[in-house]
Amino acid sequence: MFDSDFIANPYKIYHHLRTTAPLHWTDKFRNGAWLVSRYADVLTGLHDARLSSRRSHTLTAALPSEVQSEFATFNQIFSKWMLFLDPPHHSRLRKLLNKEFTPNMIQRLRPRIQHAVNTLLDQALAKAEMEFMTEFANPLPVRVIAEMLGIPSEDQRDFQIWSDDLADFFGNATAPVEDARRAQNSLVSLTEYFRALLPERRENKGDDLVSLLLRVEEEGEVLTEEELLGQCTLLLVAGHETTRNLLGNGLLALLQHSDQLATLKQNPSLMPLAVREFARYNSPVQFSGRAVTEDFSWHDQSIKKGQTVILLLGSANRDPEKFSEPEKLEISRDEGMPLSFGHGPHYCIGASLAYTEAEIAFTTLLDRTSSLKMLDDAPAWRANLSFRGLSRLRLALST
Repeated sequence: MFDSDFIANPYKIYHHLRTTAPLHWTDKFRNGAWLVSRYADVLTGLHDARLSSRRSHTLTAALPSEVQSEFATFNQIFSKWMLFLDPPHHSRLRKLLNKEFTPNMIQRLRPRIQHAVNTLLDQALAKAEMEFMTEFANPLPVRVIAEMLGIPSEDQRDFQIWSDDLADFFGNATAPVEDARRAQNSLVSLTEYFRALLPERRENKGDDLVSLLLRVEEEGEVLTEEELLGQCTLLLVAGHETTRNLLGNGLLALLQHSDQLATLKQNPSLMPLAVREFARYNSPVQFSGRAVTEDFSWHDQSIKKGQTVILLLGSANRDPEKFSEPEKLEISRDEGMPLSFGHGPHYCIGASLAYTEAEIAFTTLLDRTSSLKMLDDAPAWRANLSFRGLSRLRLALST
């Protein structure tokens, strides 16, 4: 498990787990973890107060003991991320960010997203080919989230590199020390970038997210600078990685299912359902981790305080107890939301934005091209267990 075959196709393993061991202990994930594979159990786990999101320290726990002290700064910054907090601290930060992540905000962003999509596609159509991941799926979400944060375009390439370094470490259960050091350097660089930005934003507030958080601070909410910086770095990484993979995985699914591609071209009104089906079929986020806070029994297994539980979102989305014919891509499927972006208190705050970006991107891509062809014989997947996405997707395209 967690080898190259698993990276290429985790769904065979997920099927085996769902049918034989819905709660399975593995020693191969960092310091060991319980794998939860069925939809109903994953949904329960996402709401269980005994399974804590305060797990930032576990990311470096499997590194050799002699280097643990190197990552104190790393763990300190992560501990401020909303992703790694429980109520009431999580609830307070979530409430503040909810003021910006609204349907009205997404509507205001649609013209900017459309412009970015058109610009990237213009460049590809001019040469009749495109490496979709590096030329479209990577830069598009970075441009969108960077604009939301008020980041100038000339700095966005650095943001993409820092985000990739962090995602590569997050998603590698056996990450070497070198990867951890590179990720720490990128997280520190990203944090210090925003720290240097704060004085200017305090003087000249705009309509960006950083300015919003500063206004909230002035209105009396208790928000430390480290908390503010933590949410800025979280939004960049989460906003980039999930959307990039949704775009790449979705396009691959369409190219591998020509009937569904033809149906979507003929009936673009199916796009909202289609992008949710892309997220279900090959989830951009494959799992969500939790730390056990007290002993309890689950499926006749003894779960111990201090252990880790891995909620396999990608497996839950292929559970036949929830979705009919789950191994089949069906763009008109309407059987409820997949768990790709979580559920409950920790449901991804940017999920609606990610879906909107994907809807605009795919609608424009299908509208402006008469043919799309994958040039590689087989997809090339990034060696990342958590953020499932392609490293390369070469296309030939024509108008």
